[in-house]
Amino acid sequence: MRPGLDEVRAAAARISGFVRRTPLLAAAPARDNPELANGLILKLECLQVTGSFKARGAISAVFALPPERLRRGIVTASGGNHGFAVAYAGRAAGVNTTIFLPRSAAADKVAKLDAWDARVEISGEAWDDSNRTALQYAAAEGLAYIHPFADPEVIAGQGTIALEILEEAPDLDTLLVAIGGGGLVSGIAVAAKALKPGIRIVGVEPIGAPTLHESLAAGRLVELASLDTAAVTLAPRRSEPVNLAIVAANVERIVLVEDAEMREAARWLWREMGIAAELSGAAAVAALLVGYYRPTPGERVCAIVCGAGTDGIG
Repeated sequence: MRPGLDEVRAAAARISGFVRRTPLLAAAPARDNPELANGLILKLECLQVTGSFKARGAISAVFALPPERLRRGIVTASGGNHGFAVAYAGRAAGVNTTIFLPRSAAADKVAKLDAWDARVEISGEAWDDSNRTALQYAAAEGLAYIHPFADPEVIAGQGTIALEILEEAPDLDTLLVAIGGGGLVSGIAVAAKALKPGIRIVGVEPIGAPTLHESLAAGRLVELASLDTAAVTLAPRRSEPVNLAIVAANVERIVLVEDAEMREAARWLWREMGIAAELSGAAAVAALLVGYYRPTPGERVCAIVCGAGTDGIG
């Protein structure tokens, strides 16, 4: 099921009180790249509870579950951020939570999940491998599985970002959105296009994990044979039909950025504004800094800084 604007608004009511309304910040004035900063605003989801936008979708999905199903517990697979969000949602709901992580997950992310009272299981080399194990475990134990990007309630939760942006900046022309599996861009596109049909949505993926870029080019879902990016939260091998359908209908194009370009964007955010963004969180800004997306004179652009971290500024 593809969620629509009504579902996004319902998600906004459901998550109220559990997530932060994150600020919009004008990038100008800026010392480095002052021309780029003019007309650019940043949606700081790096300041969201748990450190990324993922809390919106997780809370939306978990609190949409029937109470009797929720009580049995919840399970998911994650490269990190979705896991934190589901662990937070599970603790907010007072239920047992199990998170499957790939071996590539950083040790500090495992420790952070422990701090959110989640049980952690390590399985597989990439998110897709962990996800298969999580699905099997959820089915065997009768637990609710929270998909990181293909669940309609997760997509609706992520769409609440667009509600906030367009309420504060209704004159925006373009939204730049990082893409992993496609939950964030799907939710934002659904809500933004419903509220303002002429708005432009541009996706950004790592060149080493062009999951939806390749799927759009092929006209079908493509599973990547390999992944080559340090931005592991943007690196599933395969998206899902609901995300591809929404992206194909609403996203103007997807641009690809190198890890080094995301790292430089993270450093720019830190130098200019003291914003600590992880590589994936800086992806949308990287597309602008490098010039893969060039705004026209007077164009109003919003880049989503979708996650916090220090992997890009060390």
